[in-house]
Amino acid sequence: MYHFYLTDFLEWLGKFLKIEKVTLAEITDENIKKYRLDLNRRISSKSNMEFKRSTQKTFLVAIRALLKYLVVEEQLEIMSPEQIILGKSDDRVPKVLNEEQMKRLFDGQDLSKRSGIRDRAILETLYSTGLRVSELTKLNRDDVNLNSGEFTVIGKGRKARTVYLSPAAKDWIKRYLGLRGDSFKPLFLRYSGKLMESNDFDGESLRLTVRSVERMIKKYVTNSGISVDATPHTLRHTYATGLLQEGADLRSVQELLGHSNVSTTQIYTHITNRQLKNVHKLYHKDIEGKPGLNVKDVDEDIADEESEITSLS
Repeated sequence: MYHFYLTDFLEWLGKFLKIEKVTLAEITDENIKKYRLDLNRRISSKSNMEFKRSTQKTFLVAIRALLKYLVVEEQLEIMSPEQIILGKSDDRVPKVLNEEQMKRLFDGQDLSKRSGIRDRAILETLYSTGLRVSELTKLNRDDVNLNSGEFTVIGKGRKARTVYLSPAAKDWIKRYLGLRGDSFKPLFLRYSGKLMESNDFDGESLRLTVRSVERMIKKYVTNSGISVDATPHTLRHTYATGLLQEGADLRSVQELLGHSNVSTTQIYTHITNRQLKNVHKLYHKDIEGKPGLNVKDVDEDIADEESEITSLS
């Protein structure tokens, strides 16, 4: 998981110290501080802007993970991982899709193809359950109860939770499975890439991967002309925001998302609070009894707010 980040650190350390082979002795508090300074000055090749704090933090988390492994598993006396202070990440509002963008995304599949029906089933499932993409790709067909529309998933930290399929999601999954004509274990299969392994009797080698789902959604986002750089997690954000907008309480949304801490869920209130502000403007009167804004003003404000939210990177 952290191979890229650790390779970057070790290569930087070798160049900085002008040595060919880096040893554990070179991983010191002083050198990591200098590496942090280098990260702070770096320019992203994608955005042509300085690394965001969240990106810098990921590099440091990788080093901490390495040190923790060496201390705990290998019993080595080296720098403590706790010496690496991560700092705060960017306080960003999650990207969400509005109703019109969701419709365009969901209308982009070629339903004359089996892969198109599969993709529609995936989109409906992600949106109606708020599943993480890793949770989705691990699903087996026996995991999902298409009669009740509810099933249990094991999320981060081996935490179990119940999720619920919408009628549309159930229908599209049934349609997809009806076209499959196989009894393979995975709920979602790939239809390109390497051939099925000869000793694979349950279709495990055909299981759709996280990366494949990410590429699939990126393709539909691009084809639909949506301005948001949406990912599978964007559907999770949209699902959570929609629940709060419809009046769900924060604790319930926390349970549905599988968040260990409610503070993680609270980030979605940044979006719904914008709408509450507009409601306040519409209905609250000042001390002289004058309404704060008329309906036309509020409609324009809401449109501006939604445009701002969906354009956040």
